[in-house]
Amino acid sequence: MDNQQIIDWLLEGDVSIQYQVWRDLLDVDNKKIQARIAFEGWGMKLLSKRHMDGHWGDGFYQPKWISTHYTLLDLRNLYLQPDHAMVKETIEMVLQNHLADDGGIRLGPSTSQDSDVCVNGMFLNYASYFNTPSKKLESIVDSVLNEKMPDGGFNCRTTRSGAKHSSLHSTISVLEGFFEFHRQGHNYKKNEVLKAIQSAEEFILVHRLFLSERTGEIIHKDFLKLSYPCRWKYDILRALDYFQKAERKWDIRMDDAITVLLNKRNKDGSWNMQAAHPGKLHFVMEKAGKPSRWNTLRAMRALKHLKINNYSQQK
Repeated sequence: MDNQQIIDWLLEGDVSIQYQVWRDLLDVDNKKIQARIAFEGWGMKLLSKRHMDGHWGDGFYQPKWISTHYTLLDLRNLYLQPDHAMVKETIEMVLQNHLADDGGIRLGPSTSQDSDVCVNGMFLNYASYFNTPSKKLESIVDSVLNEKMPDGGFNCRTTRSGAKHSSLHSTISVLEGFFEFHRQGHNYKKNEVLKAIQSAEEFILVHRLFLSERTGEIIHKDFLKLSYPCRWKYDILRALDYFQKAERKWDIRMDDAITVLLNKRNKDGSWNMQAAHPGKLHFVMEKAGKPSRWNTLRAMRALKHLKINNYSQQK
């Protein structure tokens, strides 16, 4: 397929895919298409699974991946309209009933004192996107900032097993959360948040997105598998998509990951959904091993952004 044929194929997908194709690949932010996400396809299906008590699944975090937490993250990544009343109601309910002693989000008894920095990052991402007032998110921001490690990143195991080195999983979740909080114009501890964003981005770049800074070896082979939804898990496409969203310029330390991504492209110009994270699902968006509109869209917009920033010339 040539580029136009790939675009046409993407536009045959779910309305949430259509909206992001128009916005990110065709530079048209069509709000009429975005408004349809709540009433068609995946967005409608996810919203229909909400219980009368305001939760999805069995509560805030159980079971994966049909809990309130991961459903809200899915809805944010579909780009459901940010003012959706039902979603905002659930986020408010979580803030009222699920705060831990450290100001973060409590998942259960084991996190009632020290919350989970990964979940706090993801919560900050979708709560900010759905226009939660800054004041209600300040304790979560404080909780995450308190977890910043000397190497610039984050690791949810610091409060469990005393981890001394940051995790790419935790760091990308925090980055997405802090970036969305900042993007919404919130000024609470702005300088500290921006410094945390900068140091977390540098942590990922120091590792060339998937390589050990000490040995140069692949940290984990799963970082090279393109999965979607990502849930809490890190991979190179999630990182490149973040750098695209944050409008970061090309950096030579991205090149190894870009080469891997390009080598995974099918002959027809699409990318496959390589693996699915096991767990309960509301429904299957895309089948593993098949061409993926999600991964193709995300890869194309990341590469488009890097080309705009003279990536092709750098090569």
